Amino acid sequence: MSNNKLLAALCYFSVFFTPLLIPVIIYFVSDDREVKHHAKRSLVSHLVPVVLLIAGFIIFSFSMFSFTYDLNVMPSGNFGFWQLTPVLFMLVYGVLLIAILIWNVFQGVKVLK
Repeated sequence: MSNNKLLAALCYFSVFFTPLLIPVIIYFVSDDREVKHHAKRSLVSHLVPVVLLIAGFIIFSFSMFSFTYDLNVMPSGNFGFWQLTPVLFMLVYGVLLIAILIWNVFQGVKVLK
């Protein structure tokens, strides 16, 4: 097994530890074109959850600011769009995060073969 394959697989497996740091370091240190390709792919897959978290922060902010509470009125079971959006976002984010983890492990094993 060559060092280039190990470096490329390490880029994918780094999703479990230092997800953004390892692919960037390997991209700039390695001279092999294929390793750089895998480093870029893994970096993009590691950036997806970060971008989704930023979007989630914006969604939570809108839902927090759109919520009005009146002490004189009994709360009803009716929820608006912005009150349900954080729950839906957490479900979608959880599914996508698991899918990205599985994809990174699959690609790492595929590179090692």
